[in-house]
Amino acid sequence: MADIWVWEIEIAVDDPPEVIERADVMGFDVEASDGHIGTVHEATSEAGRGILVVDTGFWIFGKKRMIPAGLVSRIDADARTVFLDVTKEQVKEAPDFDEVRREELAYRDEVAHHYDQFRGDTIGPVAGTGRAPGELTGDPIGPVAGTGQNR
Repeated sequence: MADIWVWEIEIAVDDPPEVIERADVMGFDVEASDGHIGTVHEATSEAGRGILVVDTGFWIFGKKRMIPAGLVSRIDADARTVFLDVTKEQVKEAPDFDEVRREELAYRDEVAHHYDQFRGDTIGPVAGTGRAPGELTGDPIGPVAGTGQNR
C-alpha cells in the first residue's frame, strides 16, 4: 500500500545529466491529469511527510493547495513541470492550504482523506500516528458486525 505522503517518483533530466532534489521544484508548473493548475510555491521532502504547496493563481481565486507527495506521478525537470495523478476538479475541491495548521495531524488527515477517495488503493497511516485517516483511537464501540456482541 502506498503512503500518500511519500515521494514515489524519480526526476527525469535529459541534458545535461544532473541530480535535482525533489524539494528543488519551486516555481515549476503543475499539471493535473486534465490540465494546468498552478505553480509550485513550496515543496518538502521530509521523510514520510512530503508535500507540494501549489499556488493556483486566479484559477481558484488565488488560493493554495497542499498536495501530498504520493500524488505526483512524474517530474520533468527539463520542462520544469510536475505532473499529478488527480484532476483539476479534485484539486479545486480539496481543503484550502492552511499555513498555521500544516503540521497538525487533524489537518493532514483532512487533506489525506480528501485525496484518498480518488485513489485506487487506500493510504497508509497519517504521518507520525500509526493510524489511518479517520480511524478512531481507543476501544471500538458497539457490537462486532453480525454477532450482536461487543468487542
